[in-house]
Amino acid sequence: MRFPLLLTLQASWLTVCQATQHYPTTWGHYDLCKSEGYTDEGPIWYYMACQPEAADMTKYLKVFLDPPNITCGDPPETYCTLENPYMCNNECDAATEELAHPPELMFDHEGRNPTTFWQSTSWKKYPKPLVVNITLSWNKTIELTDDIVITFESGRPEQMVLEKSLDYGRSWQPYQFYATDCLDAFTMEPKTVRDITQHTLLDIICTEEYSRGYVWKNDKTVRFEVKDRFALFAGPKLHNMASLYGQLDTTKNLRDFFTITDLRIRLLRPATGTTMVDEYNLSRYFYAISGIKIHGRCKCNLHANSCIYDKERLTCECEHNTTGPDCGRCKRNYQARAWSAGSYLPIPKGTANICEYTLTHKHTQTFPFHILKRTIWALCLWITRLTCPFTRDHKPSLLLLSYLSQCTHGVSPEAITLLPV
Repeated sequence: MRFPLLLTLQASWLTVCQATQHYPTTWGHYDLCKSEGYTDEGPIWYYMACQPEAADMTKYLKVFLDPPNITCGDPPETYCTLENPYMCNNECDAATEELAHPPELMFDHEGRNPTTFWQSTSWKKYPKPLVVNITLSWNKTIELTDDIVITFESGRPEQMVLEKSLDYGRSWQPYQFYATDCLDAFTMEPKTVRDITQHTLLDIICTEEYSRGYVWKNDKTVRFEVKDRFALFAGPKLHNMASLYGQLDTTKNLRDFFTITDLRIRLLRPATGTTMVDEYNLSRYFYAISGIKIHGRCKCNLHANSCIYDKERLTCECEHNTTGPDCGRCKRNYQARAWSAGSYLPIPKGTANICEYTLTHKHTQTFPFHILKRTIWALCLWITRLTCPFTRDHKPSLLLLSYLSQCTHGVSPEAITLLPV
C-alpha cells in the first residue's frame, strides 16, 4: 500500500519538471498565472493573479425573446418607414430567408450590405404596450470590460430598461433606464454618465441622451457606458489602470457592478417620431436591432488566464490548484487552507492565493512517521540524480512537502505544506 503513493509523488514531480520547459518567460498584465525564476539555489516558481483576455462575448450567449412569437414574419407583414408613412415597401416573411429577420441577426458579422437585423411585429395592438424582453444568457459569470452598445435599425426606443442578473436569471436588477422623458416614464430625474462621480458610480440613472428626438439616419446606438465609469478611477484615457484594479480589488460592490451572468433588454415603447401615435398607420411602429456589442471576460476569480467554450458552455481553465466553472473552490487534496480569490494587489502581478496541498490523517496512518521520514529522505537523494533542475540543498530538518518540495529547499511547483520533525 505504500508504493503507489511514492510512485504518484514521483510522477507528479517529473510532470512539473517537464512543464517548466514550455512555460512562457515573459511577463504580461495578469496574463500569466505562474512564471519560472531563478535563485542561487536554482529555479523557482512565482505565482501571480491571472485573468483571461477580454473578448467578444456575443459569440457565446444564448438569446431568448418574450413573448416568443414577437419576431415579425409569421404571418408575413408589410412595414412603413417612420419618416414617411406612405413608404410601405418593407416586407417581413419568416418563410423566406431573404425577408426573414430572426433574433440571431442581432449578432451576425458587421459590414454586410444590406444590413441584417432582427425585427419585431408592429404595434398593431395599440394602445396595448408593445413590450419585448430580450434576454442574453451565458450560463457563466462574466466581467464587462467595455461599453454595451445596441444598434437599432429602427428608430431608437422611447422607453427602454437594461437589466442585469448575477444569479443566472433568477433575479434581476436595473442597470440603466432610457426614455425621452425620464420623469414621465420612470419618475426619475434625467442624468447622463457625466453626472456620475466616484461616490455615485453604483447609482442607477435614467438618461434621455439616447432617446430624445427622432433619429433615423444618424446615430442609432444606445449605450451603457462601462469605460466612462472606469475612467472615474483610471483617468480619461484609462492610463491609470492600477488605480482601477485597486478599487475593484478592495470594493466588492464595485466589482459586482460590472459582473453579470445574464443581460435583459426591456423594450417598452417604440420610436414614434411625434408626440401622438398615428392609429391609422401602426405599421410604422416596431423595434429592429442590427447589432449588439458586449466585450468582457470570463470571471475566474484571478485563478485562470484562459476560458474555453465547449459543448455550448464557457469554463475557466483553472490554475493555482483551483477548480469549478469560476475556479471558485480548491481541488481535492488541496484544502490545507480555505479557498480565496486571487488579488490584483500588489500591482502589477497581484497575489495568487493558491490552494495548498493537504496532508491527510490517512497518509500518516499508512506511513508511520519514522518510516515516512526515512522514505522521503531516500527519495530526495534519488531525485538529485535526475535531470530535473529543482533538486537543491535537501536538508532533513523538514519533512513532507507538496510534490517532494523537501528536495527543493522550499521551492515547489505548488503550495508548500510543511510538517515539522
